[in-house]
Amino acid sequence: MMRWGCWGRWWGPCHGNRDAAQVKIAVYGAGGVGGYYGAVLARAGCEVSLIARGAHLAAIRRNGLRILSPGGDFTAHPAAATDTPDEIGPVDAVVVAVKSPHLAAVRDGIAPLLGHDTLVVPLLNGVDAHETLLPAVGRKRMAKGLTRIVSEIARPGEIRHVGLEPYVAMAEWDGGTSPRVEALVAALREAGVHAEVPPDIDAALWFKFLMICSVGGVCAACRTPVGPVRTLPETRDLLRRAMEEIAELALAREVVLPDDAVERALRIADSLPPEGTSSLQRDLAAGTPSELDDWSGAAVRLGAEAGVPTPVQSFIYSVLLPREIEARSANPRRAARDRNR
Repeated sequence: MMRWGCWGRWWGPCHGNRDAAQVKIAVYGAGGVGGYYGAVLARAGCEVSLIARGAHLAAIRRNGLRILSPGGDFTAHPAAATDTPDEIGPVDAVVVAVKSPHLAAVRDGIAPLLGHDTLVVPLLNGVDAHETLLPAVGRKRMAKGLTRIVSEIARPGEIRHVGLEPYVAMAEWDGGTSPRVEALVAALREAGVHAEVPPDIDAALWFKFLMICSVGGVCAACRTPVGPVRTLPETRDLLRRAMEEIAELALAREVVLPDDAVERALRIADSLPPEGTSSLQRDLAAGTPSELDDWSGAAVRLGAEAGVPTPVQSFIYSVLLPREIEARSANPRRAARDRNR
């Protein structure tokens, strides 16, 4: 496969003559999010390598990666599946799809995947978690990105897409577009994903933050799926106030959200499967370290920096923190990685 030639790499001026499926991509983190996108890209003909671990990796190597989805079930066979980036080498694009506690490991392991013009697209939760990768990646390679999808590892080697139309937004670090960003967007579209370069990637990131930080945090604090939380007047009011705090915080940081951002987020919450739970909620229930610090914890921290009160987000963070500390104590090696972030 020719990836060099013309000007620079495949996203140079000649990229319009190149099939968008002929893209060499590494997906760092083949869980519910990364596994789904890696699988659909592989099915579309992209050269996809998955970085996974443990029993999940072993199952992918044996049988491929099985996707269960309302849009149709299928099995993808990636070009490679490994826990060692050295075995892959430089690629055109790296999609980073891990939970924030694992970002330090990605930062320390991503170097073998990076060429001069490699595009690194973080599909993470939170609004500033991706900055952990900057020392290893650099601003010239780093994009900003987000996704909306409800998916999870059902069992090793199997991803269950539960709800929401898969959506990916990305832009260069400065918020603009480029041939390399447009080419990866085209590859995702060919794979059947609703992908775009939004007019304002920072606003898009903050709207997602408003949504997941509030819905995930309130549901985790209530230890209840989203259905009862959005229906009961008392918890729906709590959910609204949590969202309003993020909207005020975005405004203080000069991020322009729509005037009806909270109402839009509530409508999305109303569309979720009533039995749905967030990854934060599932992790805390399972006793494993979660993304609490990058969800409500980040809202509290950024609110303090901007002088914006965040009483609901502070309550969520405080009430969930004991379980988070307990989970870190039960997983000392992972906790040590977190401290070194």
